[in-house]
Amino acid sequence: MATSKSVFSLLLTLNAFSLLFVPHDCIDANSLKVCKFDGIYNLGDSISDTGNFIIENPAVPYAHFPYGETFKKSTGRCSNGLLMIDYIAESAGIPFLSPYLNKDALFVRGHGVNFAVAGATALPLSVPGEKNNSSPFADSSLSVQLDWTSTFFSNICFDHDDCVEKLKTSLFMVGEIGGNDYNYPLIQGKTFEEVRSLVPKVVKAIKDAVTRVIGYGAVRVVVPGNFPIGCLPIYLTILHTNNSAHYDEFHCLKGLNTLSTYHNNQLKQAIGDLIKENPNAVIVYGDYYNAFQYVYHNAAHLGFDAASVQKSCCGVGGAYDFTLENMCGGRDVPVCPNPDERISWDGIYMTQKAYQNMANWIINDILSKLNCKA
Repeated sequence: MATSKSVFSLLLTLNAFSLLFVPHDCIDANSLKVCKFDGIYNLGDSISDTGNFIIENPAVPYAHFPYGETFKKSTGRCSNGLLMIDYIAESAGIPFLSPYLNKDALFVRGHGVNFAVAGATALPLSVPGEKNNSSPFADSSLSVQLDWTSTFFSNICFDHDDCVEKLKTSLFMVGEIGGNDYNYPLIQGKTFEEVRSLVPKVVKAIKDAVTRVIGYGAVRVVVPGNFPIGCLPIYLTILHTNNSAHYDEFHCLKGLNTLSTYHNNQLKQAIGDLIKENPNAVIVYGDYYNAFQYVYHNAAHLGFDAASVQKSCCGVGGAYDFTLENMCGGRDVPVCPNPDERISWDGIYMTQKAYQNMANWIINDILSKLNCKA
């Protein structure tokens, strides 16, 4: 199995989903405006990184075309265009979040900041006695992002009370995070059982992060779960088997989706505890698993090519237009004629069209739970 730095740079995140049919056509893309958020602060990994990672690692493939082709330039987003966090900001009437490490973007920091970094883990990279989440890149784990957040607020707030006042009208996104804590050991050949044992530690790290941002003054927090990674071309390729018992009726790997579901169930329990511990905060689970499943199972209705729901748009080889040896951004790797017809962009991440549909589902799902008043 490939373990080069170039492979790890793209093996940065995958996540989880299950079936809920929300009428997509009824979703108001501007619905979050009712919350009157002044800013959004985001922690996470490659699912929501809008440029932090490439500032320190400019040679990675998604710092260059064809990544970002709908922008007419690469932005560090792991897609051909916009991410879910972009559509969430757009729905709230807020400019796209500037990456924390982009010091030239200070002029838009009043609307929030994106601390997410592609490849980030929930657990620190150097956990004593463990090598479960090793990465060839600098530690940008949740604790590091929280330190950045603390530094940021110490620079913009006069004191704690001032921060509390500022954050009353802000939304905090804590995740998606944790997917890479499972991706790295899975790619290294760890068993599902070994990886499953990490879940309580990962969930605790996320719970502790939510407690910390509430301590800053956050009153509305969304905590997303993981995607159903067993439906992604990368895992369908590297864990391919002729044993049909390993697949569900949609040809997704059952073991991986069970892992994602286990993580999400543990996370929901932790959120329940957080709600009890923080009665003055609104803490909402972001159901990324079902958002993905909605798109996946309604692909034809949403304008995707139903025959290519498991194929990469940017990729080549095998049954899923994906190979580890020649991934998107590599020499002579083709891009499909119409990315809007594909769910998967590069075998790991989704297309802008898929993210847009998932974001709309999420916005529709969380809006009433945020208890915003018009």
